[in-house]
Amino acid sequence: MAGYEGESERMWDEYDWERFLQQQDQKTEQYMQLLETYLDDPQRDEIIAREMGWTQLLDAKDWSAEVDALLEEDTDEEGDFSTDETMRSAETFEEHSLYRAAFALTIWIDQLFDENTSLQNEPGAVKLATHSALASAKLAAALSNDHVDEIGMTIAYLKRALKAITISMDAAAQLRQPSKLITAAQHSVLQQRLFQVRDGIITLMGEYRNEWRRRFGSEDFRS
Repeated sequence: MAGYEGESERMWDEYDWERFLQQQDQKTEQYMQLLETYLDDPQRDEIIAREMGWTQLLDAKDWSAEVDALLEEDTDEEGDFSTDETMRSAETFEEHSLYRAAFALTIWIDQLFDENTSLQNEPGAVKLATHSALASAKLAAALSNDHVDEIGMTIAYLKRALKAITISMDAAAQLRQPSKLITAAQHSVLQQRLFQVRDGIITLMGEYRNEWRRRFGSEDFRS
């Protein structure tokens, strides 16, 4: 992908992609906050367009369609794929052993909630479920781009998956000590599954970083 303004054309590394993804997160969060604030305002979309800096929409007539389209355009920049490529990449990530382990973890946590409904009201348990699911989603994003020549993007998504699974591990510890909301056996299985996903992400990140060095040289990689 092209570099930032003022930079020469070059391949983005994981840090470039991380900055880009953070910007997209901020845009989405800002949009959702504005939408919630001005939901019932008859000038809602005009206000949102102005606050978001979408000056090209200030003369548009169909506000809703234009604003939604522009927000989707921001999101689509994260990966420019055709429909066929997206379908093939979906098959790829769903078959990947790491994604399957992460998805199996979310299913196991859902079953744990079904067996112990009181967990549904526990902040630690909610954090565990939420961030485990987030890790699975970030892995899907990373592995969906496995066929694309954007290694930096893949590593950036893997780092986000690692952060999410680390938060899940902390939440899992809180369920056992000191509250004992889950049994020792349940905690042991949960820990094993969490570590399996965490170690898999770390290993995969190392492989992609080595591939980056092989393709572009160590001088382009900022460790």
